[in-house]
Amino acid sequence: MNRYPLSIFWSEEDGGFIAEAPDLPGCSAWGSTEADAAREAQDAIAAWLRAAKAAGKPAPAPSVAQPVSRYSGRFVVRVPRGLHARLAREAEQQGVSLNQWAAIKLAS
Repeated sequence: MNRYPLSIFWSEEDGGFIAEAPDLPGCSAWGSTEADAAREAQDAIAAWLRAAKAAGKPAPAPSVAQPVSRYSGRFVVRVPRGLHARLAREAEQQGVSLNQWAAIKLAS
């Protein structure tokens, strides 16, 4: 198994999950489930690395993601006043705090 991180997301257009290896431009795979896409991505990564080697090009080193514990869960975002007002009104209508509403919106 390689150590290249994957970004896996649902693709409505493709009707399945896409797994991309961000460190390897153009390297991706499809799967009907996230697990299938991750397994297929291992083959795609191996093929990408073989092709780079055959072309005499060096493969980039795998990036290393920071563990979740390194993040505080807090960041500041400046937005236009109109957007701030709209989000605050939506949060009030939903009966949640502005922070909760922003987190819900960001997660979707």
